[in-house]
Amino acid sequence: MLGSGGGSGSCSKDMAVELGDEPHVLVVDDSLIDRKLVERLLKNSSCKVTTAENALRAVEYLRLGNDTLEGTVSEVNMIITDYCMPGMTGYELLKKIKESSVLKEVPVVIMSSENIPTRINQCLEEGAKMFMLKPLKRSDVKQLKWHLMKCRS
Repeated sequence: MLGSGGGSGSCSKDMAVELGDEPHVLVVDDSLIDRKLVERLLKNSSCKVTTAENALRAVEYLRLGNDTLEGTVSEVNMIITDYCMPGMTGYELLKKIKESSVLKEVPVVIMSSENIPTRINQCLEEGAKMFMLKPLKRSDVKQLKWHLMKCRS
């Protein structure tokens, strides 16, 4: 983990994970290997995982930009996205999520194989909860779970 985003650190009641429920995490990465790795780590930590191969697919899944449908998607408790993807970057996806009245409280974690401080700061300033270096490890997932647990209270 490289950093945690600022802000109030609270989650809206709608996005709270009920005790006993598996948290639902959307994983967005154009690399099949990285997507499968994150999916396996999260599933081993008792999370429900949905994957998308790029940010445009994630936008479709989350129904962003469609006011009549926004919020009809099954509840997502966290979104983990790669930074560098073709078509739309993880940063652009983050901005879209934070502009959404329905999804703006969902924690977004950006991951990248590149350690670029200006990129990291830009994502955290835009509202990302964390910026993590790839490949993710089991210890990273413990940190993610901690953020999910904060939403329970």
